[in-house]
Parts: sequence; C-alpha cells; structure tokens
Amino acid sequence: MNLLSHFSATFTALDTLGFVLLILCWLGTGFLAEHPPAWRPSVSHLMKDYRRKGMVEFLTRAPRIFDISLIDSLRQGTAFFVSGSMIAIGGGVAMIGNAATLQGLARDLTIGLDPSQIRVKLIVVVGLMANSLLKFMWSHRLFGYCAIMMAAVPNDHTHPHALPRALQTAEINITAAKGFNRGLNGVYFALAALAWLLGPEALIAATLFTTGVMLRREFASHSRQVMLEKL
Repeated sequence: MNLLSHFSATFTALDTLGFVLLILCWLGTGFLAEHPPAWRPSVSHLMKDYRRKGMVEFLTRAPRIFDISLIDSLRQGTAFFVSGSMIAIGGGVAMIGNAATLQGLARDLTIGLDPSQIRVKLIVVVGLMANSLLKFMWSHRLFGYCAIMMAAVPNDHTHPHALPRALQTAEINITAAKGFNRGLNGVYFALAALAWLLGPEALIAATLFTTGVMLRREFASHSRQVMLEKL
C-alpha cells in the first residue's frame, strides 16, 4: 500500500498512461509479428517458410559447410546482443544504485525530476533489457542445438530419417529466431522507455514512434514485398 501511495504521489496520471502504453505496445507488436492475420503475413511469419525451405535444400547441398557457417553467423549475432545487453544492464544498475549520479542527472535534465523518479524510470529500462538478455541467451543456445541437429542429418538425402530430421532442425531454428526477435523488440522499447526521463509526453511519443517503426517493418517494408514476390 505504501508503494502504491508513493507511486501515485510521485507520478502523474499521464505518467501512468505512458507506462501502460509502453507495456501494451511492447507486448502487442511482438504478438502481432508472431500471430499476424491470415491476409497480412508479417516478415517474421514469412521467414518461417524460408527457414523450412532452407533446411530442405540443406539435404542435397554439397558440401554442407555453407549451412554450418550460416548457423555460426546467427550465433555470433545473438552473442553480440547478449554482451551488449549485459553491458547496458550493468550500466543501468550502477546508475540506479548511485544517488550522487542520479542527483547529477536530475540537475542536467532540468525538468524537475527527483532521484526517486529517475530510479523508477531506469528500473523500467533495465527490466526491459533484462528480458531481452534472457531471450538472446536462449536464442544463442537454440542456434547451438540447431547446429548439432544439422550434424545428425544423414548425408544420404534418400535416407528415411533425413527429411524428418531436417524439418525438426528447421523448427528449432524458427524457435531460436523467435527468441532473437523478442529480444530485439525489447531493446527497441527499452530505448523508447529512456524518453520517459524527459517526461510522460516524450515517453508516449517515443512509444508510438517505436510501435509505428516495428509495425512498418513487419507489415509494410520493402523487404516484406521482396519476400512475397513469386519467382
């Protein structure tokens, strides 16, 4: 009860609206990307088919070193974001725990914030980044599983286990990509949450802008049009 009363005394109704909007847009864009309407598939949804087709082609490709190199590059990408997220979380936690730094930041912003307000807003940013870190770590591990499962696919593409194992590997690849996309989504909205330091109006504007960018990339981008082109 004390925590709720402190929050209501510290933040305005517009702050609450901005925070709720941030969370809803963060969850909503991720859900739409993974569960698009049938008449408007998203880039993430289209890529599932390409990942499955890629593993079918993997069966007859010789040598298969290209496919292993591809998985390795995907693992390197997730590893980069794992390390970047850890650095961002460490910096955020260090700032949250340093009262002098928070007071200096409040003076620099010159918009009447007290350290307790800044601390709560930074906790939101760190929370989003922590969620992204977990998604990136799991994605990195799944891409490793994918590499091992690819090695278990028989060299003879006519073997009865070849196609089923390749399709199993494709599903693991899709799951790994889903975790990576969720991690990226969290990073985008963590950046939007930083705008809260400038006020609730800035948070709402940054959230709506980030949401628009995410939806355009998933449903109205040039890359999506290329994926839909029939050969």
